[in-house]
Amino acid sequence: MKLTFNERTPVIRPWTVRAHRVIRCPDELLTIRPAFRRSLSKELDVAALSGRICPVLFQDGSAGIFVLPDYCHDDQTLALLELLQAKGFRLNEPCLFVLPPTLMIAIDRIATASLPDVVSFRSSVSQQSALSAAFNDLIVWGLAHGASDIHLNVQRAKQQSAVYFTIDGRYVSPDRYKQIPTATLLEMLSVAWMNVQGGNGAVFDPVIEQQGRLILNINERQVMLRWASLATDAGPSVCLRVLVSEQDQLTPDLHTLGYLHSQVAALHRARAQEGGAVILAGVVGSGKSTTIATLMREIPSDRKVITLEDPAEYLIPNALQNTICRTLDEKDDASFDTKLKTIKRSAMNDLLIGEIRDAAGGRAFMDLAGCGVNLYTTVHAGSALLIVDRLASSFIGVARDLLSTPGILKLLVYQCLLARLCLHCSLDASQIIETGQWICVNGVVRDRTWFKRWLDMIQTYLDVSTEGLRFRNETGCKKCLSAPISTLNGTHGRTVVAEMIEPLAEPLFLDGLKRHDGLGLYEWFHARHRTGYSDSDMNGKTAMQCAIYKMSQGLIDPRQVESKFGSFELITKGNRPRV
Repeated sequence: MKLTFNERTPVIRPWTVRAHRVIRCPDELLTIRPAFRRSLSKELDVAALSGRICPVLFQDGSAGIFVLPDYCHDDQTLALLELLQAKGFRLNEPCLFVLPPTLMIAIDRIATASLPDVVSFRSSVSQQSALSAAFNDLIVWGLAHGASDIHLNVQRAKQQSAVYFTIDGRYVSPDRYKQIPTATLLEMLSVAWMNVQGGNGAVFDPVIEQQGRLILNINERQVMLRWASLATDAGPSVCLRVLVSEQDQLTPDLHTLGYLHSQVAALHRARAQEGGAVILAGVVGSGKSTTIATLMREIPSDRKVITLEDPAEYLIPNALQNTICRTLDEKDDASFDTKLKTIKRSAMNDLLIGEIRDAAGGRAFMDLAGCGVNLYTTVHAGSALLIVDRLASSFIGVARDLLSTPGILKLLVYQCLLARLCLHCSLDASQIIETGQWICVNGVVRDRTWFKRWLDMIQTYLDVSTEGLRFRNETGCKKCLSAPISTLNGTHGRTVVAEMIEPLAEPLFLDGLKRHDGLGLYEWFHARHRTGYSDSDMNGKTAMQCAIYKMSQGLIDPRQVESKFGSFELITKGNRPRV
């Protein structure tokens, strides 16, 4: 009879090949025979391993270890097995049980519980399920109201804390989330962190900054949350950036987004021109990805289009879209570079790099911008003029000489989003005057006299007729009413205001860029030839002047312009009164 390998080699199996059992849910854990009895962490003085590795006792007196997948064959697990044997415990077969993070938390919580262990375990798991459901409910509410960010602000010195949402650019807290018990919010964050990918730390730590990604399936939609916690004096503030893949629908066209005819023409010229980079700038949540996807989806089908995004958010029908989930540290530069090398061999005509934010992105830009490929990308910058400073910064490291080379930069765009007035209930100036009072951009109640003087300044210095101005109706109407968030009443979505620089058509820009003449470029930028504020031609105009034009058309409340770009008193300084 043929012997098996183990019979031919009668040696003790090393611990690394010991049998282990994977436990996927609480009910499965409760079916273990012999049954789980209690934790041995306190008895063996191994509380430092909490959340990762836990020695346990079974009802027949044998012992084993509950462990996270990453620690199944770790040296610490081996040491703990040897410690159990040294203490005289008989090891169960199998002796290793691999648990998900949420179950490990439940086991740790009952290590010092006074209730019977099975009862404690069921109670702990039930509590975690409730906390997980509450967290998901919070995300569902944010998605239903179009939140771009969710902010969980823990006030450790207070009994109640609050959750805020960024909706249409506003930082708001609905009544249902204004008062959440602080202890509950901390527990909710601890449970949610257990499912974070690429995070720094096995457990949520409220006194350090932690980052990672959380992927949820909510109402048959895949949602990615970028987790960034800030350890403030009052307690941790966790910001969840909401990224929903919209791969099943197209973005609105450029005009619907808010781009005007002259701006759309500039974007189309840049897209048609061979080689060079189109770069969109703005703050977080300013709609850069939406605009890029809209521009690229109209690229002719006879051009090969590839995207490299984190993640791929919008459908670009003719593109070969690639999602590369980069971690929030610098350990993934090699994988990012490898992906780019592969893409370079793919003979593409147009390439989107979702965002340039670090040295790896800077190297990719320098490698690709001058090789004849049409490159599209985004950066975080406060104006079109500051895009080059952002790219040339030590953090990204693109050479300024390369940026000033004709043909490298094709179009620089800065955009922001301002609330669009509801056309059905917005008020004109005469209706505001009739009320007798007015709340200015600083939240101060002004009288009728102050309001009239403010209107006169706009008409005198900006040459904008006050007859076309419209103002937000704070009570709203059936078309725009947002019951949970009253500050959104009177508005209906947002519109783009943008500014552009076409370097090949602006030789003074490239010259100033090469000489690093920041002051000269600033003066040039604000002295470019342009038409009046009430003219729809945006050539040479800044984002502020674009906003004033939309204000003159009754699309934007004047206070929105002041909130974004400064008071009209500052804006009109240096302007001559209209003759």
